[in-house]
Amino acid sequence: MTEQNADAASRHAPVLLERCVELLVPALEAPGSVLVDCTLGMGGHTAAVLDAAPHARVIGLDRDPEAIALASERLAGYGERFVAVRAVYDDLPSVLAEQGLDAVQGVLMDLGVSSLQLDEAERGFSYAQDAPLDMRMDQSAGRTAADVLATYTEAELTRVLREWGEERFAPRIARRIVTARDAAPLTRTGELVEIVRAAVPAATRHTGGNPAKRTFQALRIEVNRELEVLTRAVPAAVEALAVGGRIVVESYHSLEDRIVKRELARGATSSAPAGLPVEPETHRPYLKLLTRGAEQADDVELAANPRSQSVRLRAAQRLRPTPIHMRREVA
Repeated sequence: MTEQNADAASRHAPVLLERCVELLVPALEAPGSVLVDCTLGMGGHTAAVLDAAPHARVIGLDRDPEAIALASERLAGYGERFVAVRAVYDDLPSVLAEQGLDAVQGVLMDLGVSSLQLDEAERGFSYAQDAPLDMRMDQSAGRTAADVLATYTEAELTRVLREWGEERFAPRIARRIVTARDAAPLTRTGELVEIVRAAVPAATRHTGGNPAKRTFQALRIEVNRELEVLTRAVPAAVEALAVGGRIVVESYHSLEDRIVKRELARGATSSAPAGLPVEPETHRPYLKLLTRGAEQADDVELAANPRSQSVRLRAAQRLRPTPIHMRREVA
């Protein structure tokens, strides 16, 4: 194991690793089975699946070139069983087409910001360390958090903070941001933390963790268009599953989980009109839910990996092709 390989393995403890493997492996036992790890990160989930399913191979997607490099080094020993593709995971249909695949047996999504991005202060994802206001998962393209703070109107900032951060003090924080940027451009995370701290009522500053947490979440989601991507990606992933294939999704806040829950429930629910004496075959569910609601980390997992505190895991299995009347345009 090279130094870089060891570094990737030691820097990140995959959340609910054993449970993800347990859910995915039954669909990956046949030779030629394929899993798409839509959020490759540093390759922890992929390595575990490749070990547990020796006949399977994995296509790993990530928009972050540093993640692609680290994971590729770490997983090089698996040879042709692993291929990394730099892509945002809503590009899944085009990636599969490029790989010559019509369907796959498994899809995994471990959503949110990765340990790689959180732990590197200069990426600007953490409110705990002063750094440039970047927050891009792909630092080679797109606008930064500083760009958003500099160009959005007060109303737009309020919307972002309220919708993506579920921040009840969104108007007060947005107003403070606009006032501060009129004096000087906002370029550092530390500046933003202080603005938020000053904007929220004193009584709320010492409860519920750092008061800037929700603001940072909102900006990260806006910068990376995370919920827009997820809204396209989940139906695309379901459509990509072969019959018997499985999808596992780990979400870390209610906005993500709501999107996942809605799409999986759609496939697991009959589409037949109420009152029909016999349910037509074409209206029967095309998904089977594999979890009762959203699974959370237990005390053992929490003690070993504090970042698992907010995880919500959902999984489903493909029962049959999507009925024509329920298919979506996902390309």
